[in-house]
Amino acid sequence: MSEHIADPSDQGLRRLAAGTLLVAFQGVTPPEWVLRELAGGLGGVTLFGFNVADPAQLSTLTARLREAGDPVISLDEEGGDVTRLDYHVGSPYPGNAALGAVDDVELTRRVYRSIGDDLARCGVNLDMAPSADVNTADDNPVIGTRSFGPDTALVARHTVAAVHGLQSAQVAACVKHFPGHGATRQDSHLEIPLVDASIELLRERELAPFRAAIGAGTKSIMTAHVRVPALTGTAPATLSAAALTGLLRGEMGYDGVVVTDALDMRAITESVGLAGGAVLSLAAGADLLCLGPLPTEDDVRRIVDEIVAAVRDGRLPAARLEAAAERVARLRAWSGTPRTGRAEESVIGLTAARRAVTLTGSASPLVDPLVVEVDTPPTIAVGDVPWGFALLMPQAEVVRVRPEAADVPAILERAVGRSLVVVVKDAHRYESSQTVVSALLATRPDATVVEMGLPIWRPEGATYLATYGAARANAQAAAEILAGHSSTAPAGSR
Repeated sequence: MSEHIADPSDQGLRRLAAGTLLVAFQGVTPPEWVLRELAGGLGGVTLFGFNVADPAQLSTLTARLREAGDPVISLDEEGGDVTRLDYHVGSPYPGNAALGAVDDVELTRRVYRSIGDDLARCGVNLDMAPSADVNTADDNPVIGTRSFGPDTALVARHTVAAVHGLQSAQVAACVKHFPGHGATRQDSHLEIPLVDASIELLRERELAPFRAAIGAGTKSIMTAHVRVPALTGTAPATLSAAALTGLLRGEMGYDGVVVTDALDMRAITESVGLAGGAVLSLAAGADLLCLGPLPTEDDVRRIVDEIVAAVRDGRLPAARLEAAAERVARLRAWSGTPRTGRAEESVIGLTAARRAVTLTGSASPLVDPLVVEVDTPPTIAVGDVPWGFALLMPQAEVVRVRPEAADVPAILERAVGRSLVVVVKDAHRYESSQTVVSALLATRPDATVVEMGLPIWRPEGATYLATYGAARANAQAAAEILAGHSSTAPAGSR
């Protein structure tokens, strides 16, 4: 790569432009170009699962980043299905759906405090969590178990608890996805989703958790690439001044850091382009631009060039960059020096997961169990995080089948004389999964069904376990019940 050469008189503006960017990179060590850009004022980095091997390695990585500059170091650690710290093994914390099902705000605060402690010890100072989306669309392809639930008041009180928990560990919360992603039926990683709500409904439903988070002192809020015609017209909220400046800054009085969702998502790249989206989101009112995992070193330089050009030709006021820099500086000052030392093993995640599990019917003692996991394709937000019972039920034979290729007669033959457990994830969204479960239950009505997503589709008459998430903690809590030595509350209660 050629060295980046700028006119010396241009350095201050370029530094302001670079200060708005959160870049990503491949691998478990930072490349030289990232270190060089941090020295030149780059805002920070966003880390993904491919950047994390273990806590010790992550601590070394973040320390190296801090040697080069004063970065915001962020990642998505929601617990549950969306984890970066435990991307390769699954999270030890249940996600928001499980916490909402328990509905104990002190438990939610303790879980998020523990997550914050884990992050702080690894040198991370901004967690892109919690999701404050009110999940009113059952078939929402991107939120689902990431939401505390479909009830606005419940989501609001648990969002506040999560913010308090994270920020008590000196890790900034980033409440997302403003102005609300819960009523969508499209994935903004792939297209611009629609939220067809009036301003009145938006204020009453989607915005209430964000108002509560602002009252709780959240240090940052993340935008959504969703189109709300009554508010944003044809543009996604990330690019809408009406949403970010008029509504969030003006009407709702928020003066913390506004962070964009990843700009490399197709909702942005296939509408206005990466560099164009960067300029438009800054003009709309964003302060930090999360670029996502796809942009390269050359892309980052082109984005800085475009921001500088936009200031020079009047599309973007320089005052916007200065305001963004001031807010981000406040965030850095609040975060302070990262803690060091080894994290203590916490049991709060498993405790919460155990309280969330519900059992309908009665689970009989297992006899030479066959566990059939009906595979579900991972979402882009979650990634390919492992889930299921393979490592948690050593007494069982665990097989994974694709629903469209499942050989039901062969499975039934294999299960003769044995306990049969059928595991699904968000079966309500996949008719093929429902077909497999129904076919197995037609011959084996004594089988146990475990739902590791949202428990919306329930086969009648079957013994049914709902975990409200597919994290390692959720699976362990369910495995305990299946094995008959659970310490959870009685069936049907929490």
